[in-house]
Amino acid sequence: MKKNIVFFTVLITSIAFGQKPFFSSAKTKAATVYFSGAEMVQTTTVNLPLGTHEIVIKNVADQLNENTIQIGAPSTLTILSIQFTQNYISEYEIDENNPNIRKVRDSIEILQKSKLRLTNERTSHSKTIELLDKNQQVAGQNSSINVAELMKLVEYYNTKRTQLNNAMNELSDKEANLQKKIDLLNKKLEINTEKEEKASKGKLVLQVMNELAGNVNLDISYITNNASWQPFYDLRTENTNTPISLLYKGKVMQNTGVDWKKVKLALSNGNPNQSNTAPILSAWFLRYGYPNQQYYQNAPMSNSIQALSGRVAGLQINENKDFESRVVIRGNRSITEDDNALVVIDGQISNQSVLSQLSPEVIKSVNILKEAQATSIYGSLGVNGVIVVTTKDMNDYTSIVENQLNITFEIDIPYDILSNGKMHSVALKDLKLPASYKYYAVPKMEKEAFLLAELSDYGKYNLLPGEANIIFEGMSVGKTYINPNQTQDTLNLSMGRDKKIAIKREKVIDKSGTKFLSTYKEQTFTYDITVRNNKKEEIQMLLKDQFPLSTDKDITIEYLDKDGAKHNEETGVLTWEIKLKPNETKKYRISYRVKHPKDKVIGNL
Repeated sequence: MKKNIVFFTVLITSIAFGQKPFFSSAKTKAATVYFSGAEMVQTTTVNLPLGTHEIVIKNVADQLNENTIQIGAPSTLTILSIQFTQNYISEYEIDENNPNIRKVRDSIEILQKSKLRLTNERTSHSKTIELLDKNQQVAGQNSSINVAELMKLVEYYNTKRTQLNNAMNELSDKEANLQKKIDLLNKKLEINTEKEEKASKGKLVLQVMNELAGNVNLDISYITNNASWQPFYDLRTENTNTPISLLYKGKVMQNTGVDWKKVKLALSNGNPNQSNTAPILSAWFLRYGYPNQQYYQNAPMSNSIQALSGRVAGLQINENKDFESRVVIRGNRSITEDDNALVVIDGQISNQSVLSQLSPEVIKSVNILKEAQATSIYGSLGVNGVIVVTTKDMNDYTSIVENQLNITFEIDIPYDILSNGKMHSVALKDLKLPASYKYYAVPKMEKEAFLLAELSDYGKYNLLPGEANIIFEGMSVGKTYINPNQTQDTLNLSMGRDKKIAIKREKVIDKSGTKFLSTYKEQTFTYDITVRNNKKEEIQMLLKDQFPLSTDKDITIEYLDKDGAKHNEETGVLTWEIKLKPNETKKYRISYRVKHPKDKVIGNL
């Protein structure tokens, strides 16, 4: 019985291959865009007779994950097989699927036939003139013809030849006019063909069995990696007494080969390529000689492989003759001819081509595994080293649909997102955020004060990590970065530098110095920090400095003066919470002493 079913399936499929295919073009209705990738939803309609047929669906993405293709069809249609291809060739494709091209070609064929008839007529006239000329010569050689007959012959010859010449001229003009029309149609055909060539390369080839003749509606969905989005913000505030106006936006990019016209757009924090297999701990064996983990974060580069250059220890970025970047792990013994490192993205084995398509902004960290450490986890696949890439997690996001595992932000307004690889700005929310303001300064690092806006209960706003433009008092003052993925109860947003607050950190020479005590050297450091408020209103400020810490028993540190600052002994950070009235100046002093062997030098003191 099973053999008969298999034979029947192969038989009807082979019959379908012998029939003329049915062509249809998919229309994009919706797209759910992830940080890396997008799920596209398309529809199409095909008029099918009864029986088994081949359907070719055009205008699908140039590249897609074939395992994610889903076709929704009525119960009267059975889909026998689905194939994705970029190289479908058929003699029927253009004629059946593009009526504009077929119409132009038919017109060209009609005009060419008309021109051929004119050419034949003109050739006939030309032969007649040749015959007349020959007869004129014969008549001239025939002495038996009298003068009267000769005059009649000459008159007939002149009249007939003039008629034929005029007719040939008219035919030539008609031929020229027809050729102009043919040339115009050929140009139009070239334009239509160019449009055809600019369409997406991707096609779905379906083998189907239809039980009811008529129009068949198909719903198509799949995941493509050639799309992404990033959150970013505009932060506006007029002064420190008003709430923050936060304009929530998304930068959407797609290069699928299909222009999205009037699509329902959704932005999601899910990762369609992420592994959903729960991790299992195995035995952890310590070994000598393996390097520390190296991480890469927030490199502002346009290509992820280029962004790794010089930022992740142990990597070598090579370029081939086509100027394509290739990652090789330095110091790794090459066992195979292919010395490419294995790429693992979010727990799944991938390749450097996929890595190069990732936007650098979506990469959270990169871990380099070498030699035995790589092969102990990935076996022979890791013989040339392993690049373990972790992408950033999406946290929250606009008309919000919360599921158990992810959140989707649906946008009601239809959008046009062209397939050109350029960023398209999508407005999501306009929020008013109640904030308390204070200033922050670390004069050891920067001699300027930063205005911080503190947000409490910020989780309800579904903020995501992203860059923000700052507009303060009607002026653009720079950029900041919003990172809601933190454990603090309060989110601090940096609103830029305030030039009206003067800060100075100076070394007190008479309270600083160096002494030599037998085998030890003793150094004393004293600094005065001066802060002045040149604004018209009172301000609150967090002022920070630090004491050094020692992890060497031969290096001892004595804290002499912290001038009322809160001292975190684990980090050495000193914090003053101060208030400054308009035009008020305050001064703070820190002092510490460092003692260490005099034959050694502390490089970062």
